[in-house]
Amino acid sequence: MTDRPNPQPRVLVVDDAVTVRAYTRQVLEADGFLVDEAVNGIDGLEHALASAPDLLIVDINMQKMDGYTMLRRLRQEQTLRDVPAIMISTESKDSDRENALLAGANWYFVKPVRPVDLTGAARLLTGRHQDDGRQDGGRQAGNGERS
Repeated sequence: MTDRPNPQPRVLVVDDAVTVRAYTRQVLEADGFLVDEAVNGIDGLEHALASAPDLLIVDINMQKMDGYTMLRRLRQEQTLRDVPAIMISTESKDSDRENALLAGANWYFVKPVRPVDLTGAARLLTGRHQDDGRQDGGRQAGNGERS
C-alpha cells in the first residue's frame, strides 16, 4: 500500500451469503470502490494473496474457514499485515468484538449495516475520509472505538 490514498480503492468482500456480497458490492461500488468477492475464508485468503486489496470486509461464520482464522493467517503475511479489515457479523456480544480485534480487525459491525456507516468506515480506513464531510456514526470495534 502507498501513503497516498487510492482514488478507487480495491475492497475484498469475504462472505458466504451471496445476498450479503451483492448488497455490500452495490453499496461500495456506488461510493467509488472497486469490489472483489470471495465465498469463504480459504477463497478470501487465496484472493488476497494473489492480489493485495486496499481493504478487507470479512464475515465471521463461514464454511471451510471462518473469518477469524482467515484474518489471523493474513496478518502473518508481510504484504497483507497492514491491510485494514472490517468484520461484519450477526454476532453482537462484546466477546465477538474482542475476538475480531484479536484476529486483526480494525472495525466491527453487526449486521445489518447501514450503507452510510459502511461507506464511512471504508472511506476512513482507505484514506478517503478527507472528501467526506459527515460525522461518523458507525458502530466501531471495541465498544465504539476503532483499533
